[in-house]
This record gives sequence, C-alpha cells and structure tokens, in this order.
Amino acid sequence: MPCSGSSVTIISKCVIYPNTKSTIKSLKLSVSDLPMLSCQYIQKGVLLSSQPFHISDLIASLKHSLSLALSHFPALAGRFETDAQGYVHIVCNDAGVDFIQAKAKHLSVDVLLPANEDVPHYFREFFAFDRTLSYSGHSRPLAAIQVTELADGIFIGCTVNHSVTDGTSFWHFFNTFAEICKGAKKISKSPDFSRDNIFNSPAVLQLPEGGPKVTFSGNEPLRERIFHFTRESILKLKNRANNSPLINGNGLLESAEIFGKQCNDTWKIVSRCKGAKTAEISSFQSLSAQLWRSVTRVRNLPDSKTTTFRMAVNCRHRLEPKLSPHYFGNAIQSIPTVASAGELLSRDLSWCAGLLRKNVAAHDNATVRRGVEDWESAPRLFPLGNFDGAMITMGSSPRFPMYDNDFGWGRPLAVRSGRANKFDGKISAFPGREGNGSVDLEVVLAPETMAGLESDTEFMQYVSAVV
Repeated sequence: MPCSGSSVTIISKCVIYPNTKSTIKSLKLSVSDLPMLSCQYIQKGVLLSSQPFHISDLIASLKHSLSLALSHFPALAGRFETDAQGYVHIVCNDAGVDFIQAKAKHLSVDVLLPANEDVPHYFREFFAFDRTLSYSGHSRPLAAIQVTELADGIFIGCTVNHSVTDGTSFWHFFNTFAEICKGAKKISKSPDFSRDNIFNSPAVLQLPEGGPKVTFSGNEPLRERIFHFTRESILKLKNRANNSPLINGNGLLESAEIFGKQCNDTWKIVSRCKGAKTAEISSFQSLSAQLWRSVTRVRNLPDSKTTTFRMAVNCRHRLEPKLSPHYFGNAIQSIPTVASAGELLSRDLSWCAGLLRKNVAAHDNATVRRGVEDWESAPRLFPLGNFDGAMITMGSSPRFPMYDNDFGWGRPLAVRSGRANKFDGKISAFPGREGNGSVDLEVVLAPETMAGLESDTEFMQYVSAVV
C-alpha cells in the first residue's frame, strides 16, 4: 500500500540472494572507503520506456538477473562487521539485497521529464534506503533495487552503500545487471576485488558511539535542475577557456572536428595542433569553471570571501602501478580548488579554468600517496556539505556509462538520482543522452541562488533544451 503522502505504491518486497555462493570471505574497507561511512547510500537509476513484456514476467527476469549479477559482485550481498581491532570489513556472507516492486501508474514520462523545469520530487520515491548513512551497512543490506511501474514506462532505481562503491564501481555493477537481463551469457567486465594496494591501510578510523552522523543538514529548502550542454556549446566554452579562437573560415564546429581528429585527441584546437605540448584546459574543466563563476556571482559573496570548488577524481589510473580499471570499491580522492570571489569574477574564464586544470594535472601518483599518508596521520570521515555558503561540490562524471543500460527493450530515456547526499552547491555530472560529448549537470542550489543562475546570461547562453 502507498505510504502517507506518497506517490508510489509498494507491491512487494523480498531479498535476492546470489545465484552461487561467494568464494570471497571478507574485504577490509580501505582508506578511500572508510570516509564514506558518514555519506548516504548512492541512489542512481534509469527511466525506460514501456517494456513489451507483462510486468510479472519483467519482475521475474529482473530478479533472476540480479541474482546472477550478485554472483559476480558478492560484496554487494554482504554486510559490514567491525572487528576487535576497529577494522571495518565487508563480510561476503550472501545475506542478499532488497528488491522492491512498486507502481505509480498515474505518473507519465512527460510528467517526470518536464522541459526547462525543476526535477520533480517524485524521483526521491523511486529508491530504497532514503537518507540512510553508509554506516548502516552493519545491519542493513548494502544494496537495493526498486522497480517502479509508470503509466508509460519503468524506472529502475539502484541504491548502493557508498563505502562499498564509488561511481566507477556503481555503474560497473549496474551495467552488468542490465547486460545479464538482456541475455548475456558471459559478462563483459569482471570486477577486481584485490586489496593489495596503497589504499589498504593499517590505520584505524575511530568512530563515535552509535556511528557517525550526516555532515549536512538535509532539511534546508533546495531546488534541483538538469542543465543540458550540447557538444557544440561545450566546444565554445572550451575554446573560450583556452583563449584560442579557431581561424578556419568554415566555422567553429567544422574546424574543431577536423583539427581534433588530426590531433588524435577529441576537440583539440588549432593552436595546439602544431606539435607544441602546451597544457590544454579540458572541456569539462571549462564547463566546471563557468559554473563556478556563475554560481559565485549569483551568491553575491563579498570579494574577500574564499570560494571552493571541490571535485572527486578517480585514482585508479593515477597510481603507479595502476589499479585495474575494474577495481571494485572506492578509489577516489577529493581535489579542492580555492579562489576569492573577487578574483574569480574579476578575471576571465581562462584564469578560473586554469586553476582547475592545474590541480587536476598535479594529482599524480605522488599526490595520491600523500593524500593516503595525510589521512593515515589523522583518520577522519568525509565532510560532505556547504559549510560556509561558498562551496561547490562536483560529483559523478560524464564519462560514466550511464546510458549503456539496455535491459532488453532499449536505452534509457533519462538518468536520475534520489535525494541522497544533496545540499546547496552539490552538482552531479552525467553524460547527455545523445552522447558525442554532451553533458547534463544536475544542479542543486538554494532557491534564490538557482533563480539567479537561471538569469545569469553568461551561464545560460550555453544551456540547451534536454534532448
């Protein structure tokens, strides 16, 4: 039955167990996993068109496919346990994950994907474990799938403990789940559960009695919108950030594509194509810099106020030796870039984007290892939030294969998230549905800040209607 005030009716709930027993006994949480114990479970899901099957057949297929997928990802079917020394482990005991069948047949795809409006609040009801902290994995499942039947579609919401996965591992699991459901007899990428790397540490994180608390309010009024950026818009931003107007008379897009292919590096620009190894500001750094500038402007901060743009980076390829790209767990670190509001707004986009590029480029093997050593010297939880009113936190990535999720009747119509880990200044980057370098930014801001951003012409000139 529907909960009070809910738009969703729960039809059934059960536990899905792995199809085969785990051969892994225990996985110790790493230096990158442990700080996430105070973060809420990750909630991401896909909106799909109506399936050509009877709903009972679809549910049976999804349950079976999930069971098979869990056999490849036994960590997700386990539970946390803290040992006598204070180490937290994932005990791969095949305890299973929650599976919820729900319906909201009064909701249509058009209602859920309104043009140029805020993201409807309905999505928060399409996920399990709403506002549940990852520390709760000691007593609750580490993952859950909720399948919600709509008037003309299906939403498959996946909720996973953030101390078990980062975004890379989350989408690896979700892609595999879809791959199996579509009929794959063998998965394309097997997860790597090895722990013999720099993140496996003897340091112990001392947790407060009863477990950690969330580090942000979660009760302040917020607005959430998806801003869509086409490849063409991002090319314009990138060229502006690099101070490199294209000289080909045929126009921006054509010349960018031609020279990009000649340089064997997507979206290279003319001035970089003549053998010089000048460091180039990337497309995503250019977009992030524009967002940083515009949000700072509409927040009306004093010139002297220090602003922070924080982004998570994948460390798998930054380490020497490299971690497997399929390493399962958290392998991320946070890069803060700071500048005063006055500096940010008095200088041009190139200066701002250059700060981001410099910090990302500097985050090499030595920097990753220094970050681990720093944490080991003072183990602590990750402080997620906007503590001084001048912070932006960028999560997720447009490189994640979010649309590579065909459960058997076509690619997703959209990717959306739940309420987890959202506060004023939390941004999540998704690939645009049309691919080809397009990007969607899920932007969460205080209502007055969002209204200001919608009126910021420097930002909005690059925004397009969602395809």
